[in-house]
Amino acid sequence: MRFLADMGVAQRIVKWLRNEGHDAVHLREERLHRLPNGAIFEKAYAESRVILTFDLDFGEIVAISGGKPVSVILFRLHNTRTPHVIERLKKVLKDSGDDLEKGAIVVVEESRHRTRRLPIGTKGAD
Repeated sequence: MRFLADMGVAQRIVKWLRNEGHDAVHLREERLHRLPNGAIFEKAYAESRVILTFDLDFGEIVAISGGKPVSVILFRLHNTRTPHVIERLKKVLKDSGDDLEKGAIVVVEESRHRTRRLPIGTKGAD
């Protein structure tokens, strides 16, 4: 799977994803740390990448995107330490990997995650 990590995501998570065989990049690595959220969304769309973020704005961006199938993993965690985030991400990839490949928003909380397939608001998207 291909990932694009937003600035709030630790670079160690990107390294872990690569070690697991994924194609993952961090905005900082590409010197795009000041890229606006809309441009991050467009980059993910152009490169077929799943956005990893703690930024709630991406849920809204996806909802109004006109059906562009950009998947987002949105972390809503109190414990943002890298080992905890990786443990939650492992569970998401195991349970929701197929949905992410097709287009989905996955909201990750401390003890659960919710997956909504895209486009939001169409039959079969929940």
